[in-house]
Amino acid sequence: MQPWQSYRDISPADIPANLRAGRGRLAKWFGATVLRLGGWRVVGEVPDLKRIMLCAAPHTSNWDFVWGMAAILKMDCQVRWLGKHTIFFCGTRRLLRWLGGIPVNRDNPASLIADVAALAEREGSIAFAMAPEGTRKKVDKWKSGFLRISQAADCQIVLAGFDFPSRCLVIGERFTPNGDSEADIARIKQCFSRYSGKNPEQF
Repeated sequence: MQPWQSYRDISPADIPANLRAGRGRLAKWFGATVLRLGGWRVVGEVPDLKRIMLCAAPHTSNWDFVWGMAAILKMDCQVRWLGKHTIFFCGTRRLLRWLGGIPVNRDNPASLIADVAALAEREGSIAFAMAPEGTRKKVDKWKSGFLRISQAADCQIVLAGFDFPSRCLVIGERFTPNGDSEADIARIKQCFSRYSGKNPEQF
């Protein structure tokens, strides 16, 4: 048994007031039902902070999105996440935006960081979610964009680990960067090494 399996489940009442989405009962029921049918739990805590960057890993499957979105609905937490602009087409745009999606063009990272920082400034309190790997495939080197975005948007980093063997999404461990991107990424990788994604060979 992994230690996080004994952690307390996160409920909508545990979400800080400034980060609550205010969705209806149906949305919360739907998210909770998807998690229950899949045998998943969301455990730990969402810290009472003004701005949060949820750093989610290991990201090795499209199922991460399914369980992550179900968790967001179940907890009724207003989480913004960045997605490739190509998935925001006519048939999905409204739903993905309602779920917190922000379409981005990754060809201009400097503009992306400025846009996210401006959004955080407009909204005051905000929670972003990003996969530090930037892709489901195995990569030798993680990009530092999530660190630069968290700094520009004045967000504190909170880790969210997907552990498929125990079917737990574990939230709550805080991470404080020291300013050395390579060293920070190495430390974050080490933190996530305790979790096993759906395709662990891709982490």
